Amino acid sequence: MDSWLQKKYRINLDMSKKILITGGAGFIAHHLIDKILSTTNWEIITLDRLDFSGNLNRLKEVVSSYPEKEQKRVRVVHHDLKAELNPEIIATIGEVNYISHLAAGSHVDRSITHPLEFVMDNVVGTAHILEYARKIDGLERFAYFSTDEIFGPAPSGVNYKENDRYNSTNPYSATKAGAEELVVAFENTYGLPSLITHTMNVFGERQNPEKFIPMVIKKVRDNEEVTVHANTKKTIAGSRHYIHAEDVSNALLFLFNYNISSLGADSTGAKCQKFNIVGKDEIDNLQLAKYIADVQNKPLKYKMVDFHSQRPGHDLRYSLDGNKMKEMGWEPHSAYKKLDEVVKWTLKNDRWLKL
Repeated sequence: MDSWLQKKYRINLDMSKKILITGGAGFIAHHLIDKILSTTNWEIITLDRLDFSGNLNRLKEVVSSYPEKEQKRVRVVHHDLKAELNPEIIATIGEVNYISHLAAGSHVDRSITHPLEFVMDNVVGTAHILEYARKIDGLERFAYFSTDEIFGPAPSGVNYKENDRYNSTNPYSATKAGAEELVVAFENTYGLPSLITHTMNVFGERQNPEKFIPMVIKKVRDNEEVTVHANTKKTIAGSRHYIHAEDVSNALLFLFNYNISSLGADSTGAKCQKFNIVGKDEIDNLQLAKYIADVQNKPLKYKMVDFHSQRPGHDLRYSLDGNKMKEMGWEPHSAYKKLDEVVKWTLKNDRWLKL
């Protein structure tokens, strides 16, 4: 067990606790499962349809690293949330204390070409899991994973707070915002004990190789040119607050063990609490690519490209204000240390660059 995490975040080790995680074979979710296995005695049920975003090999690799007794704490239930949870699925899941809803379509490019798929996955899918959740007696918390992209591009010096206005610039972010409002409505209407997180540019081991960090790792290794998202003049690279998936997992467990009711409604009167899970360092993508090349002791071959003009929906800068979580007592680690680890791990386990 991770005693430091237990002590710092007061992790509940009650054996009777059970968490349902949607999209458990996805990238962030499989890291969350790893963290729950290492820091709690909770039972874990993952609800998956196993499409492009889900990969059971991720889950198997993580779970199989634990003793057989611990492996038995994880069960996979197959279900596509475009359909409501029927009585058989509900019976298979059994009673749960927590729900963490991570299942979502998350590829901006695909949302631009196939927007209705994202409406079905992210809005209708969330409505179905909410409708299931509101009928659970004694549910302690429903957590919805949203994104920084609902706020749209952040001008230099602007860091969006949890309840700032939406300004979605692509169908992906619009459907995440729509689902977020459904969560708010279910808390206001039915009293569903909910929380919403906004996070951005999560990275880590076993990430899909089309994502920026594993893509750069591979291209630098293979002496290929890296394309860097930039402004219209191709002089300023896009920037993000990168955060490792383990920090995101720690943040969620912190929130599950925090007395959220003590926070009360904010100045807008909103009851459903939202939390920005923000990386410690804002890093522009050229700086990031150079860092990855330096870790490999190789030169970086790159070109700057004005992505937004060529592919509308891709914004130069996103940024969130992380002060709320900081004041509550949670802070992330520096992305740079984790980047070192992820680059070296990925090169050693390069099968994850071949998917």
